[in-house]
Amino acid sequence: MADTYSQIYIQIVFAVKGRKSFIEEDFREEVQKYMAGVIEKKGQKLYAIYCMPDHVHILVSLSPNISISDLVRDIKANSSKYLNEQFLLGGHFSWQAGFGAFSYAKSQSQQVVNYIVNQKEHHQKKTFKEEYLKFLEKFEIEYDEKYLFEFYDG
Repeated sequence: MADTYSQIYIQIVFAVKGRKSFIEEDFREEVQKYMAGVIEKKGQKLYAIYCMPDHVHILVSLSPNISISDLVRDIKANSSKYLNEQFLLGGHFSWQAGFGAFSYAKSQSQQVVNYIVNQKEHHQKKTFKEEYLKFLEKFEIEYDEKYLFEFYDG
């Protein structure tokens, strides 16, 4: 868009559907690269991505030519198809409905990148549910428990 300037940093979080931790370490990086390609094709800048076995964190700089919902829909749809076609997961893979989107200032972006790339260590101390509820609290987001992700981690 001509004459349109923006600087919007968004951390996106979404979860795997079902009780299995589908994203295994031996193909995690391939899935991340695939998602990165989807983000790039949509004209967005990726800063960090990390796929845990049951959820994903992504930090993007979002341009005003796409909504967060459209970007997440495209990432989920394309990566679900990719996972179902490329890997034997012992069942049909899909993402849970919904996502979290949290905005940051440019001055916070490196801290968020560090947080995302260190997910494996972070989750040795805190469950995904604890982490996600902390985000909702930190960003003062009101929520209804019945519309949260289905958490399976303890």
